Amino acid sequence: MDSDLRLAHLHEWIKETFGDIPYTLEPASEDASFRRYFRLSSEQGQYIAVDAPPEKESNEAFVTVTHLLEAEGLPVPHIHYSFMDAGYFLLDDFGNTLLLDILDAENADNLYSDALEALTVIQQAPAHSLPKYSQELLLQEMELFQQWFLLRLLDIKLSDSSVQVLRRAFAHLTNNALDQPQVFVHRDYHSRNLMKIDTDWPGIIDYQDAVCGPLTYDAVSLLRDCYIQWPNERVRTWALDYRDRLMEKNIVPHISDETFLKWFDLMGVQRHLKAIGIFARLNLRDKKPGYLKDIPRTLGYIKSVAPKYPETRELADFIDEKVVF
Repeated sequence: MDSDLRLAHLHEWIKETFGDIPYTLEPASEDASFRRYFRLSSEQGQYIAVDAPPEKESNEAFVTVTHLLEAEGLPVPHIHYSFMDAGYFLLDDFGNTLLLDILDAENADNLYSDALEALTVIQQAPAHSLPKYSQELLLQEMELFQQWFLLRLLDIKLSDSSVQVLRRAFAHLTNNALDQPQVFVHRDYHSRNLMKIDTDWPGIIDYQDAVCGPLTYDAVSLLRDCYIQWPNERVRTWALDYRDRLMEKNIVPHISDETFLKWFDLMGVQRHLKAIGIFARLNLRDKKPGYLKDIPRTLGYIKSVAPKYPETRELADFIDEKVVF
């Protein structure tokens, strides 16, 4: 079903839901997925209308995770109306202000403090019903870097020795993830999925891919964000502050600075390999070239972190020698 037909059916469902009440529907934001968002204004109230084709989007997971996070008192968009068979939803409207829009050097400490405090609550939410962040999934994600970025976007011909370097690095990064305490992971917790709303914590969106996975995944997503960069020492301070909060709340036992930072750093390498692969795929497959501008920053994280650890030194050398972007 093409998008115009889906939009026509969305209008039909809204009219069935609201009756004869007049309303307007305007595009609200873009998304890297197949979902579309519209702002619905009417006498009945203001909502975000979501068009999420059920054959392409995880709508059941979206509903499940919404209810899990709402039960913890977290600010996620309440689902007011839904038509699951078609993939249509009407949600709370959190406005237009992303954390990314307002972050600066002066307010970053306070905004990240609030976001990290909310994350401690997320990571205490029950995760037993979520998919596992398995070895297979972690490896699949890093393969995106090889397949979409190296082979397709850059057209690099990988030698057998280069393939082995990537495989060894991927195995080390997978082990690092699986060795950590496994908790509720939002999986895309960053400045474009956190919103400035009238609560102590930021509004949280785009969590339908949540899993039970590594403790540091969401923290590194936030603090080494693909869309905004901070000095390393500041990131280190925030990361260890987050570790302290986890220990104070008895979410984890004592974890040394060295252990936590290694978990955090290597988890970031895994995530950033995945993100680069996704950005390349968005350009090549989905005709969304805007994400290419975020690759240098994301690749820069890997180039700054990977040389520090024996597990990723070969990967760092490979990127220095072979990857020009």
